[in-house]
Amino acid sequence: SGARINISEGTCPERIVTITGPTDAIFKAFSMIALKFEEDINASMTNSTVTSKPPVTLRLVVPASQCGSLIGKGGSKIKEIRESTGAQVQVAGDMLPNSTERAVTISGTPDAIIQCVKQICVVMLESPPKGATIPYRPKPASAPIIFAGGQAFTIQGQYAIPHPDLTKLHQLAMQHPPFTPLGQTTPGFPGLDATTPTSSHELTIPNDLIGCIIGRQGSKINEIRQMSGAQIKIANATEGSAERQVTITGSPANISLAQYLINAR
Repeated sequence: SGARINISEGTCPERIVTITGPTDAIFKAFSMIALKFEEDINASMTNSTVTSKPPVTLRLVVPASQCGSLIGKGGSKIKEIRESTGAQVQVAGDMLPNSTERAVTISGTPDAIIQCVKQICVVMLESPPKGATIPYRPKPASAPIIFAGGQAFTIQGQYAIPHPDLTKLHQLAMQHPPFTPLGQTTPGFPGLDATTPTSSHELTIPNDLIGCIIGRQGSKINEIRQMSGAQIKIANATEGSAERQVTITGSPANISLAQYLINAR
C-alpha cells in the first residue's frame, strides 16, 4: 500500500494499528485490512451453522476534539456518511481510558467500510485536532476480576472471560481464613469485610430493556444478584411510565459490580 503501519505490542487484549501516509496509501491499506477481515469471516463461516454473514467491523481511535466535526451539527455529518456509504458508524460517548480519544466503530461490507474511511479522513483533514491529544494505550490484561460460583472471570469490554489460573488461586484462597466462600455470610468480593457500610443506588431502566435483565423466570437477575452479592429490587411497572425503577443495595463494591453486570446485559 505504501503506507507506514505500526502495531502496538502484543501483551494486551487489544492492539493499536497506526496507519500513516498520504490519503491514497491509507485507503489502500484499509482496503487490504477490510478484505483480510472479510476472508477471516468467510473462513470462520465455512463450518458454522450461521446463515447470515456478519459485517466487517473496525474500531477507529479518533481524537475527541475531532468527533464533533465527524458527528456534524445535530448529527448531520454522520447521517450523511451513513447514507452515502451504507456503512454503520457509531461514535462512543465516552473517551477511552486515560486518553482524550474516542472509539468510532464502523461496520459493513469491505467496500462500504473503505468509502466510509475515505469520508472520515476528509473530515479529519478539514478539521485538525484542537489542543494536545493524549493517545489511548491499551493496558495489559489486568482487567477487573469477578469471582463467582468458585470460578474467576476477568472483565474485558462487556464480556466476563473465565480465567483458569485465577480460579485455581481463588480456590486455594478459599481454603484459608479470613476468606469466606461466596454465598456464605459475606457475599460479594472474597476478603471484603462484612462490616463495610451498605448503601443504596437507584437506576431507571427502559421497559423494553427490563426483560433482558430479568431473564427467563428471573434467571438473569438471580445470576447478577449472586455474582455481585448485592440485593436488587425491580419496582413494578407504573402506568404511563416508560421506565422501571431498580434499587441496588450492598457495599460500594457490590453495587458497582451489580451496575456493571446490568449495563453489560
